Amino acid sequence: MAMRSGGQILVDQLVIQETSHVFCVPGESFLNVLDALYDTDTIKTVTCRQEGGAAMMAEAHGKLAGRPGICFVTRGPGATNASAGVHIAYQDSTPMILFIGQVATGMADREAFQEVDFTQMFAPLAKWAGRIDTPERIPEYVSRAFHLAMSGRPGPVVLALPEDVLSATADTRDMARATRIEAGCDAGGMNRLRELLASAERPLALVGGGGWSQRAADDMAAFAANFDLPVAATFRCQDYFDNTRDHYAGHVGIGINPKLAQRIRDADLVLCIGARLGEMTTGGYTLLESPQPRQRLVHIYPAGDELGRVYRPVLGINAASGPATRALAQLASPNKVAWGNWRAQARADYLDHIKPQKTPGSVRLEDVVVHLRETLGPDAIITNGAGNYCGWVNRYYQYRPYRTQLGPTSGSMGYGLPAAIAAKLACPQRTVVTFAGDGCFLMTGQELATAVQYDLALIVIVCNNAMFGTIRMHQEREHPGRVSATSLKNPDFAALARSFGAHGEQVRRSQDFPAAFERAAAAGGPALIEILMDPEALAPALTLSDARR
Repeated sequence: MAMRSGGQILVDQLVIQETSHVFCVPGESFLNVLDALYDTDTIKTVTCRQEGGAAMMAEAHGKLAGRPGICFVTRGPGATNASAGVHIAYQDSTPMILFIGQVATGMADREAFQEVDFTQMFAPLAKWAGRIDTPERIPEYVSRAFHLAMSGRPGPVVLALPEDVLSATADTRDMARATRIEAGCDAGGMNRLRELLASAERPLALVGGGGWSQRAADDMAAFAANFDLPVAATFRCQDYFDNTRDHYAGHVGIGINPKLAQRIRDADLVLCIGARLGEMTTGGYTLLESPQPRQRLVHIYPAGDELGRVYRPVLGINAASGPATRALAQLASPNKVAWGNWRAQARADYLDHIKPQKTPGSVRLEDVVVHLRETLGPDAIITNGAGNYCGWVNRYYQYRPYRTQLGPTSGSMGYGLPAAIAAKLACPQRTVVTFAGDGCFLMTGQELATAVQYDLALIVIVCNNAMFGTIRMHQEREHPGRVSATSLKNPDFAALARSFGAHGEQVRRSQDFPAAFERAAAAGGPALIEILMDPEALAPALTLSDARR
């Protein structure tokens, strides 16, 4: 062991944890960390333009890597900005660690410059929020943070780093690389599940939550094929099950196919693997009634305290999605199932639902999404934030391998562009396309500068209808004709992109989009296509005029 600064000790732990990227907005409160990163070739430091964008990038990286995404921000305003990304990581069950530079220990509790008690501030937003008060304990705290972020239900951890702790020196011992500890399935639970399936007539599986992998997705596909089960994906987890497989029945979230919603209500057995069964997935807790669903519910979840919290299952299994799907894939299939037509009709309903439904305007978002569905490679990554424009993507795009979709289950606007940057950094050979509304894009649009700085060939599609569309939809339903605070006066987004040094152009007709996308893909760097939408096209199956009726 040798004397090292606290900043160097911390960075050494990140190297041991095989961290590949650190997302940050630099601050004076963690200068010693930045100095240590200068000599670290194995970690790429990504300089972002706003802490919310940096935290969202770290969260998206955590989704892709399956290990904690790392973000560094300074105290006070930096940390409060970053809280948006922490909230996403918590609701999306994503492993992430936010490191916050803090005032020196000798100034604590005096409301020093930009001082906030982060253990209190982040307590409801993170799995754990702590503060490191001595450099000797940095390895211990970082190891605990990695283990906690990955264990059980994955999620974010926040660690405050007092400035003097990072500058002080110590000869402390490093900790080993953290490994994920997963709860496994017991044979008794699997046997009981098989009995429930054997007695079912209308079973349906739901997949979602954190801690999945391509192996888990493949095992789930094998289980569904063995038992001829219809499988639906929970809110923004559509890439957990290949949408082109015959057992895929659609997505369960905002804009759900009404026939799929009715199928869930009519099911006599619902098998939920990995998902919390939150408000968006359950249609405001109506598809399954709380606390006792009409359907028999089998709930498999990695954290035991979630089982029975909202819904009482007939069988609760405390297991992570990986071990659970491996056990399901090995489950002996019955000689004959009683629901073959039930599964086939679920698939037919899904295929009918993804046939484009014409919406108003000369450029129609359904045409854009269907074109990408038919032309992009299967490993293309699609990202989005929040807004009505997402309805077209959720409905018409078909996801194939795991982690080709990055969207916030928390419904956070501004997520799409930071997620696309993280995706292109992690997977530079893959096509990355982000969708954003005009309101959504300007939440984190300054991160286009980050994409330009790192020469990331991603493509942004801005759907411009000059309003906050989702809120306008609710407004027209509740207070028709009384428009308040939802109209937007926007910049020329294509010109804005060019001012950053990116490729930018506008599309006003559907037939012009394919050529525009080809030019964007050939640009060799960041590109933005502005889609000038008719405000009447409020949602895939709703016009502005219809909303007023």
